[in-house]
Amino acid sequence: MTRTQEVLQDVVIKFAGDSGDGMQLTGSQFTNNTALMGIDLATFPDFPAEIRAPQGTLAGVSGYQLRFSSDSVFTPGDECDVLVAMNAAALKANLKSIKKGGKIIVNTDGFDAKNLRLANYPEGVNPLENDSLSNYTVIKMDVTKMTREALSDITMGMKEKDRAKNMFVLGFLYWMYNRDMENTISFLKEKFGKKPDILESNIRVLRAGYNYGDTTETFTTTYKVEKAKMESGVYRSIMGNQAVSYGLIAAAQKSGLQMFLGSYPITPASDILHELSRHKAFGIKTFQAEDEIAAITSAIGAAYGGALGVTTSSGPGIALKGEAMGLAVMLEIPLVIVNIQRGGPSTGLPTKTEQSDLMQAYYGRNGECPMPVISASTPADCFDAVYEAVRIAVQHMTPVMFLSDGYIANGAEPWRFPKSEDLPAITVNFKKGLDEGEEKLQPYKRDEKLVRPWAIPGTPGLEHRIGGLEKQDGTGNISYDADNHQHMVKTRQAKVDNIADYIPLQKLDSGTATGKVLVVGWGSTYGAIKSACTELQAQGKSVAHAHLRYIRPFPKNLGEILKSYDTVLVPEINNGQLIRILRDEFFVDAKGYNKIKGVPITKGELIEEIGNYL
Repeated sequence: MTRTQEVLQDVVIKFAGDSGDGMQLTGSQFTNNTALMGIDLATFPDFPAEIRAPQGTLAGVSGYQLRFSSDSVFTPGDECDVLVAMNAAALKANLKSIKKGGKIIVNTDGFDAKNLRLANYPEGVNPLENDSLSNYTVIKMDVTKMTREALSDITMGMKEKDRAKNMFVLGFLYWMYNRDMENTISFLKEKFGKKPDILESNIRVLRAGYNYGDTTETFTTTYKVEKAKMESGVYRSIMGNQAVSYGLIAAAQKSGLQMFLGSYPITPASDILHELSRHKAFGIKTFQAEDEIAAITSAIGAAYGGALGVTTSSGPGIALKGEAMGLAVMLEIPLVIVNIQRGGPSTGLPTKTEQSDLMQAYYGRNGECPMPVISASTPADCFDAVYEAVRIAVQHMTPVMFLSDGYIANGAEPWRFPKSEDLPAITVNFKKGLDEGEEKLQPYKRDEKLVRPWAIPGTPGLEHRIGGLEKQDGTGNISYDADNHQHMVKTRQAKVDNIADYIPLQKLDSGTATGKVLVVGWGSTYGAIKSACTELQAQGKSVAHAHLRYIRPFPKNLGEILKSYDTVLVPEINNGQLIRILRDEFFVDAKGYNKIKGVPITKGELIEEIGNYL
């Protein structure tokens, strides 16, 4: 039998099946394997909202999309080249996302009468038996049957055997894309080392899937994607929430502060609590509180005591933390509030992505309550962005809101390990004693940045009172004086505004300094905007891209940049929030592009929208 090998530049695969079929594990193993080969990648895990929806139903479909390429990758892809569908519901839910001519690998066992009925196919209709899939290459495999055959001599229940079927598909794809299985075998040994039956069944089925591709004459072509040209260094695949965790650890180490995380579990932020709890060796203290209020107030207490206070949540939890955030603003202490956004309002769409908490970050507290806002753009960027949030919090004695979202949090990309000496310094200045001529501590006496001193409780001579009531300027005593209140409100605002003097100027991500269209984004729209703008620029179109990390305060030159283009377009996964702030701040007639469907904006959608203004 003659085999051919085809070299591909770019591949998008989506693994889809029931939420018990192990699609997230399969996808993440293929991702890790891809990263180890030095191929650039981007992922988009798509979880069902229900913890355990009825098996075989559309509501229970779990997906994992992976794009890998020998070129630079910024999005997980608009359409799939390959769909792995473990049952009828997985095919139905994802059929619209496959390219014409793409491959569909189906587990035929998942297309019996019961599965077809649960997926709401009409009576007697089976897409594998009619011409509805004629535009695609369909690869039919009875994965369940072959998994059971591979394990025929192992004494296990049929349910336990069937749990290994995701490994069969993974093994087959490893063969199809010329991969080595050793890293997955090592992972399985680590995960199931104490359960020899489960370990053996998974490894055996993984090899069976590989051998099926290798020995079946139906498949004559394998595929290869070459290494991407990346800056030299040590890389690993990293997810957004992992990068947030490592960024916080690095900031704690660099500042010399002990870190305290006060958190209450909530999707999609809980992984940060899980990850940080593994790193006690770095002096990290994690506290799972009884509720959101206890979580943030414990972090406020830690910050008051001289630690790096951090709290993590998502939109509903941030709403509950609102009053305590006001207390942190009034106390003027360093605190990092991490908001991993999700679909809202209320409980909303817990497992779907959205950028709809920007107004909440800006204004979602009682009174005049200004707080810096920092945003991450990609999973790897979370490391640098949250590190910067810590730097601003500590050096400007203020709580800082850090924004990510579900797409960034659960997505993965290659991340180059930074060197400690390359990270910016985070200088901490605790007040050690009274200044010359200072008879008693003035806790609200300010420096040239309007920053008050960080005086640690128990330091001799630095006894002082703090609380949520309005402060008298300088002394920090309780004050109901009208003029003092106005002065303190203006001072707190000026302190946040002054941070613009200590952050970089805004740069263009791509494009020329003047032109027809400037696309301004923040957060997880980065990949789609960058890809769309790069493609249009290659066609000679007058389009540029600016992406914001610093959202409050804005970089000092942002207004000047916005006014250098005929049209400013602001794509957002919300109903138009950054656009309102830009219009208010800079009086620009910005145009919005809004998609609020729980999934990312695609490159194709943006190219079409930008085209309307060219």
